[in-house]
Amino acid sequence: MSKNDANVLAEDLPEQMQFRRDKLEALRDAGENPYRITMCEVTAHTKEIVDNFERFEDQEVTVAGRLMARRGMGKVSFADLSDRTGTIQIFSKQDQLGKGSYDEWKGLDVGDLVAVRGQVFKTRTGEISIRNNEWQLHAKALRPLPEKFHGLRDTDTRYRKRYLDLMTNADVRTTFIDRSRIIRCIRKTLDALGFLEVETPILNTIPGGAAARPFITHHQALDLNLYLRISPELYLKRLIVGGLERVYEIGRNFRNEGMSTKHNPEFTMMELYQAYTDYNGMMEITEKLVSEACLHVNGTLSITYQGTSLSLESPFKRITMIEAVKQTTGIDFASFMGSDDEAKRQTNALELKSNAPLVKWGDILNACFESFVEDEIVQPTFVIDYPIEVSPLAKIKPGTDGRLTERFELFIDGREYGNAYTELNDPDDQRRRFEHQRAMREAGDEEAQLPDEDFVEALEYGMPPTGGLGIGIDRLVMLLTDSPSIRDVLLFPTMKPLGE
Repeated sequence: MSKNDANVLAEDLPEQMQFRRDKLEALRDAGENPYRITMCEVTAHTKEIVDNFERFEDQEVTVAGRLMARRGMGKVSFADLSDRTGTIQIFSKQDQLGKGSYDEWKGLDVGDLVAVRGQVFKTRTGEISIRNNEWQLHAKALRPLPEKFHGLRDTDTRYRKRYLDLMTNADVRTTFIDRSRIIRCIRKTLDALGFLEVETPILNTIPGGAAARPFITHHQALDLNLYLRISPELYLKRLIVGGLERVYEIGRNFRNEGMSTKHNPEFTMMELYQAYTDYNGMMEITEKLVSEACLHVNGTLSITYQGTSLSLESPFKRITMIEAVKQTTGIDFASFMGSDDEAKRQTNALELKSNAPLVKWGDILNACFESFVEDEIVQPTFVIDYPIEVSPLAKIKPGTDGRLTERFELFIDGREYGNAYTELNDPDDQRRRFEHQRAMREAGDEEAQLPDEDFVEALEYGMPPTGGLGIGIDRLVMLLTDSPSIRDVLLFPTMKPLGE
């Protein structure tokens, strides 16, 4: 915590709060309860006025927001009023307001919520302002704002008390406004492509659709343990079986895993499924969603993320996982396709990172990719054709002896942003893969999937050829708003309680 924050929140807080409470009590004693106001007819917002001064000049407007700064305390004074769009200067004169109203105005504190009615004009210094003809106090701020002239800087306080962060940091407000714009753009794009937005259960009896450790909760009435969903995939594919053909969902998933700048236990995913297409069709949709969202919030497809220049112009590069590993390590997994022993021998000297036991050819190939390739990818790249061992829900790629699947992940600047398959629709094959996942779980892989017999039964009624795609909304927002941490794009990230 910065020195200024510490001073406000520790040493000066009791005295300043008492000072403000004394003012509140004086108002109440005078019969002026500031919390009695129920509504205000705002006619314009600050950014609208500043950006369109010629239209608003000499016009009377009513604005409402928070006082963020005060200057001059004689018969003429200035204040900055901030609303959700920006900040504008308020020009107040005793002659205009009358001595009583002006004295009360001067008695307001930074942080108080007010409404101001008056004409728009420019001061002699060229500052776009509103002449204060009439004002109204909407709420008294009983706590002083931290670092009132510089914005809140301590990251822990910013994440725990997001309302202070939004209040004092305009760039933070912009980030979350852009987050909303990105999600709206995704919805608009998918709606135009004929997709139907749906909702699926968050409480699941089986945690399926991804390899992840779930959160467990308990339903009292049913006396039943349930899991918070790790993915909506298996429910969405049931809807494809039911004939909806194009569906998507944007919603929260929950994974009981580690936390980092890229991971939060609850996060937002967009998942879609389209009948009668494959993972090639999903690549085209991915390019369209990412590029259109980028254009919508940045106005260009050439952006900079944390100092790295990126182009989000389609088409994105495509490379197989085998080729990517060969280029980086020199090991050609295609030359010993499916040989577990040879895969172990050729990688014996390498330090591979993996959460799963490295027994099978495909597990070792995937571990090589994650250990040596993933972090080196900079420009948008589709890594395609994943081994079956790590793709239990994807269809086999023809001509690979059942070793590879039609699956891709999108990587940008060393991070994964999307995951897609040509979906497996053979119920017998799906049952076998679930059994393999069960064996992996029994061998110690806590993230391996549990068999879902009801989903297999749905496949037995017949699911058409289908492409499926998942995009992490939080990471996409990080990319498009140049935010270094996932906590910077979550309004209320998961935090350890203070004192623990």
